[in-house]
Amino acid sequence: MYFFLSNLSFAFTSTTIPKMQLNIQTQSKVTTYGGCITQIYFYLLFAGLDDVLSTVMAYDRFVAICHPLHYIVIMKPQLCGLLVLVPWVISGLNSLLECLMFLWLPYYTDVEIPHFFCELNQMVQLACSDSFLNNMVLYFAALLLGGGPLAGILYSYSKIVSSIHRISSAQGKYKPFSTCASHLSVVFLFYCKVLAVYFSSAATNSSHSSAIASVMYTVVTPMLNPFIYSLRNKDIKRDLKRFFVMETTKGQ
Repeated sequence: MYFFLSNLSFAFTSTTIPKMQLNIQTQSKVTTYGGCITQIYFYLLFAGLDDVLSTVMAYDRFVAICHPLHYIVIMKPQLCGLLVLVPWVISGLNSLLECLMFLWLPYYTDVEIPHFFCELNQMVQLACSDSFLNNMVLYFAALLLGGGPLAGILYSYSKIVSSIHRISSAQGKYKPFSTCASHLSVVFLFYCKVLAVYFSSAATNSSHSSAIASVMYTVVTPMLNPFIYSLRNKDIKRDLKRFFVMETTKGQ
């Protein structure tokens, strides 16, 4: 699980946060054309990686709970490496295709992006030519890389729920549930925030509200991931309780 988490930790924040911090420090919001393409490429790369790796982690939990005695045999280091390599390759090819399609679009000399980073959907809308083909590729990739992993996650957890349901003791049910709780929380946050962004932008057609909602899944959600996964650690829980007790005592 922590091997997959180490790869998941690259997602999102390494793309949007550095540029945002630079803008705040220099009080300049200018982005070069090359810098914009670079940001789009890595944003799509890490977004797809986050999505597909969530499916891989769901499969890992499925094997751990439904086939515990065969876990070490099935989840060998070679398979774990392959399960990480495949998301990198799929996401890399998708982001490369999207950027190549983006390079064909003509723009005016000075373009103002109504967003805090170069988001592909916003950039396609700002092009001064027909972008029908780009939109079709964008929607097809979103359906493939969004719907496919989600279907895999739902299938894995349907098998997990069925396996947990067959356990008779309450203690036996609690252990697999606690194993999956952190991953389910992250998946729920990721998909809810992404759906909220695109449905709200489609409904209101407001770039300002879309930018605010994007902060949630590009900044807030990745920032919460380490806390969510760390809460499974007993030492972390103990230290958090001690910290809150000390703060409460100090306040009184």
